[in-house]
Amino acid sequence: MKLATLRQDIPAGLVVFLVALPLCLGIAQASGLPPFVGLLTGVIGGLLVTALSPSRFAVSGPAAGLVTIVVASVESLGSFSAFLLALALAGCLQIVLGMVRAGRFISLVPGSVIKGMLAAIGILLIMQQLPVALGAAESSSLRELFSGQTPRALPAMLVAGGGLIILWLWTTPALKRIKALNWIPGPLIAVAAGGAMTLLIPHVQPQWATQLPRITLPEFGSLRELVAGLDRPGWQAWQNPAVYTVAITLALVASLETLLSQEALKKLRPQHPAPSPNKEMVAQGIGNLTAGLVGAMPITAVIVRSSVNVSVGAQTKLSIFIHGALLLVCGLWFSALLTIIPLASLAAVLLWTGYKLATPRLFVEQMRMGPQQFVPFLVTIVGIIAFGMLAGIALGFAAQILYSVYKSHRNALQLTRYDDHYVLRFQQNLTFMHNPRLQHLLDEIPENSVVIVEHDNAEYLDPDVKAVLADFGESAPKRGIRLNQWPVAVQ
Repeated sequence: MKLATLRQDIPAGLVVFLVALPLCLGIAQASGLPPFVGLLTGVIGGLLVTALSPSRFAVSGPAAGLVTIVVASVESLGSFSAFLLALALAGCLQIVLGMVRAGRFISLVPGSVIKGMLAAIGILLIMQQLPVALGAAESSSLRELFSGQTPRALPAMLVAGGGLIILWLWTTPALKRIKALNWIPGPLIAVAAGGAMTLLIPHVQPQWATQLPRITLPEFGSLRELVAGLDRPGWQAWQNPAVYTVAITLALVASLETLLSQEALKKLRPQHPAPSPNKEMVAQGIGNLTAGLVGAMPITAVIVRSSVNVSVGAQTKLSIFIHGALLLVCGLWFSALLTIIPLASLAAVLLWTGYKLATPRLFVEQMRMGPQQFVPFLVTIVGIIAFGMLAGIALGFAAQILYSVYKSHRNALQLTRYDDHYVLRFQQNLTFMHNPRLQHLLDEIPENSVVIVEHDNAEYLDPDVKAVLADFGESAPKRGIRLNQWPVAVQ
């Protein structure tokens, strides 16, 4: 290991840790789980998955994109232990997918569906965290919140609002020009400001102290106590069919997010040779299998932390190992310090993350690309919000396929008129599905005309298509229609 590499990897690992810490805590809190579970997940992703991953720069850990799946899955399965069984099974499925080299199929997922998935995740994050930011952490729905049934808390609103302002300021050109601040992630400053408010409020407004809920972390006197306090999979839940549905959903969505992050990372820092997506899926599968066995959350490669790792100059995996080790140290020996962080600060970080995923600019860009991109994009969003992640992705995928088939169907046949001459062009191979379009175009050809067929681009004609052409060819002489380059024999 070269000294120059250490000089870049050590600071990079520290910065990635500072970015990952509030996100690990916030994602666990948003999932309805103890914040320590988020730290544990970050440790597994930072140490175990990194050791197995073929990528030098991808940072794995809990992902905001899986929050809604975790919440819905724990609720549907009835317990976190049953969810852990599903997570362990999802890890096994990822290992199998990697071994059969399923990673290459990531290129088949339409861009409109991918962007719709990310936007839906952002919208769901905002819907979920808005009650927490308004001081109604126990509210179960936005309808209850805005109907006035749930009281709001001014301290939480101030903390969340201040955090959002800090996160916005960190993106402005004025602060970006200050090089010293570029090393400090905005989410960390937002969380630190919330912690400062927690310490200050009891001295300024003592009655507000109870209106600002904070994170809670267990204190472990030893490693043995820590291990004993971890949840275990509920093996008795194997008879519940919903466990397998959740496992498939987790495996597919986690694999998709990981592989998409890898694709995005290639554009930021190319690696030669490029990391194998199949080996990455095996590494992630082992990580999720371990997470399920020890009581952690789902793990994916996260583009936010990975891009930070690259942007601060990481050269090797050492930076990711450092970030994982710091998360472990923080969870074991500095849990008391973390408990001053208010939930509203973490809500602000997740609200900002949700906004970046579902920014209005994304909707405008998709709309400008036309209905072929915008319709599947919207179908994916509505489907995920209404029916869940896997169903929404399937609906978006189906919408993209149907729209593409429709456009391909419309463009497969073209009829052009030149006085009394008509040129019928076959742009591709024709099947029985093209018969209605073909019959419609043939019906437009009047009597006493000349029909020329250009079919060089069609290497295959379905027997049903040939039958339609043969019928037209037989009736053509009676109507005074002359045929030129007719693709089928006419009796």
